[in-house]
Amino acid sequence: MKVPAVSAQRPPWFRRALSALRCSLKLRLMMVFLLLALGVAFAFIGGAQKAFSVGWRDAARPLLMDYVDRLAADIAPAGSAPNTERAQAITQRLPITIDISGPLVNWRSHPEQARMDWQRNGPPGAKGRDPEDWGDDKDWQQLLQRTTADGHRLGFGLNEAAFERRPRLFGFTLTVLLLLTLLAFLYVRRLLRPLDDIRQGALRFGAGEFGQPIPVRHPKGPDELGELAATINTMGHDIHQMLEAQRALLLAISHELRSPLTRARLNTELLPDTADVTPQRDALLRDLAEMAQLISDLLESERLAGRHQALHRESTDLAELAREVIDELASAQPLAINIHLQAAQHLPTMPLDRIRIRLLLRNLLDNALRHSAGAPLPPELHIRRIGETGQGIELEVRDHGPGVPDDQLPHLAQAFFRPDTARTRNAGGVGLGLYLCRLVAQAHGGTFAVRNARPGLSVTVTLPQV
Repeated sequence: MKVPAVSAQRPPWFRRALSALRCSLKLRLMMVFLLLALGVAFAFIGGAQKAFSVGWRDAARPLLMDYVDRLAADIAPAGSAPNTERAQAITQRLPITIDISGPLVNWRSHPEQARMDWQRNGPPGAKGRDPEDWGDDKDWQQLLQRTTADGHRLGFGLNEAAFERRPRLFGFTLTVLLLLTLLAFLYVRRLLRPLDDIRQGALRFGAGEFGQPIPVRHPKGPDELGELAATINTMGHDIHQMLEAQRALLLAISHELRSPLTRARLNTELLPDTADVTPQRDALLRDLAEMAQLISDLLESERLAGRHQALHRESTDLAELAREVIDELASAQPLAINIHLQAAQHLPTMPLDRIRIRLLLRNLLDNALRHSAGAPLPPELHIRRIGETGQGIELEVRDHGPGVPDDQLPHLAQAFFRPDTARTRNAGGVGLGLYLCRLVAQAHGGTFAVRNARPGLSVTVTLPQV
């Protein structure tokens, strides 16, 4: 029985929430502010309650005891039984309850309400009485209960029904708290928005786009984040100037080297064709041709990396162009005849710069041939359609060689970068081939990606339909 593969499941919501909280400075600041607000509120309310509960013993207790004495004297004058009519009149006038129990009168003003704990426990010394149930102040009975001369007990309490309950108050308070939290979050988000601008600006600078600086809020009086953005803009401007100076110097040197190289090649070709001189002349011509190709690649890379690279687009059959490039390589390298070309049927013609795309194909295939020495299979070139509606074409060139270490893949398409496995004259060039391919793909609005195919290296280029 075949067991179905377990699909990757999303982590639970609380793990996603913890990850978002750990990665978001805004959320962490909001949590700190919210916890601080709740802590202050609880500390204030708890402190106020404690201060009131401690202070009322000295201030309000004598007043309460005197008032209860007057009410008891009004209900049961000296030497007489309690008068329920007077007790009823008092409960109608005041928000209190009165319980009368004794040998002659047993009456409750609000029988529907439950007795207080201290009332249920009975008098001091009664069976089942638990003074701990009376709350922080354990002498409620002394304060709110009186005994008449004829043995009746008068108990006073608060009439709960007289206090209007507001069940919506809690919901209103919670709504206000949530609204204040939302306003605080929006304010913190607006306050920290420059961090997003700084991050995007740093990404632009890292990609070599220095035309759009990081916006600085209130440039005349910036805050700390504004000063950071201005500092990064200054750093980006300085880096841009250094890169422009480096490119200008490289371009000037390349132009200046062309003339002496041309003269050296001409003088080399004029050497006598003898058995002693021919091997040295051929070796010198190969070196001069390699130097000339290097200078051409440098000039081409500077044209493509500039802001105003000009593409001479024309309708191009990419599969036919690939066959031409393979035939050209086969005339110089016998192994190129084994390149496996797999092109999809009915590929659309696209407006491409034929010279640049030819350069891209030649560099990719030449790189694959260079690293396929001793490989069991020849290099492969796949040309596929992107999407069903013809959104563009995808090129993939793969070899079956040793590949490249994974930590060096992100740097493989940088100028003059060569992995350690290719730092020999026979195995690798000067490190401009893949860099030029990336520039050609980006100049056409496409993408350039490199991955280890195990075995070998796979380079994928997408060319979107314009």
